[in-house]
Amino acid sequence: MYGRDDLRTSLAPPSKAPTPTSFKEASYGRFYEEAPQDADPQAETWYARGQTMIVAYTAAKEGAVLSRADQPDEYAIVLPDDDAEIAIEIAEGTEVARGRSVVFVPAGNSKVTVRKGGRVLRLFTTRAADLAAKCSNARDYASPDPNVPPLQEWPEPIGGRKVRVYPGDVAPEQGRFGRIYRGQTIMVNFGDGRVGPRAADNLSPHHHDDFEQYSIALDGDYIHHLRWPWISDSTQWIEDHHARCAAPSVAVIPPPATHTSQGVAPGLNRLLDAFCPPRRDFSAKPGWVLNAADYPLPVTEDEA
Repeated sequence: MYGRDDLRTSLAPPSKAPTPTSFKEASYGRFYEEAPQDADPQAETWYARGQTMIVAYTAAKEGAVLSRADQPDEYAIVLPDDDAEIAIEIAEGTEVARGRSVVFVPAGNSKVTVRKGGRVLRLFTTRAADLAAKCSNARDYASPDPNVPPLQEWPEPIGGRKVRVYPGDVAPEQGRFGRIYRGQTIMVNFGDGRVGPRAADNLSPHHHDDFEQYSIALDGDYIHHLRWPWISDSTQWIEDHHARCAAPSVAVIPPPATHTSQGVAPGLNRLLDAFCPPRRDFSAKPGWVLNAADYPLPVTEDEA
């Protein structure tokens, strides 16, 4: 049940997923209390994963270089801060992202050069096996989530291979939920957050039948509340989670756990939500996906 005035109440009901017979627990990457998996004088990077996606969080100095060789599929970059600047280079050319931005980078070789130091967030699918092996919570996914189907990427973008840069500071609009961008493999909802604790009587518990939610804390302090269904097999029941995660961190919320995230810091609390693959329900809402013209929807069986 969503909170008061939550625009997600207008989403179409999901298609019925098979009744679960077992569940996966949530997994957390608390980067602020872990050593980085990659570190050099210019950058420190932490990695955590879910069933389908990897979150790479980098604290970078000017001149840092973040490269990918033979990346198997498209990935996303998020710059959460106004004073950020990076250059993204592929064989077809170089693009520059300045300030709050969302970037989609094609498969293959790429190089990201940090022109102004700060935070750089990269989102990969778990097909990037070398990065998946680095994740602090890799052991949590030694066995797959039984309720998440195999990843299927969406159609190629219009206009061929190039780096696509989108602004992360588009003004809010009445009737539009957040700032949503989608690529072939990943969807990002880039919000502004809120100052002060979230009211305890206006949370938004809801669930997803067959996809994960990656709630990435950029600022502040959160409690992620999760509850799993009871099924006839009580050996599969999971106790409720009320997981405290400050920033920077990621909570990987598995289906079909009912969940809601409550900012509790007195200052700015800001989450970035990501999904892999993109969400069909968000994509079906006219005007919600800001770059929908660049990334076609997949054809459903009914439309084929």
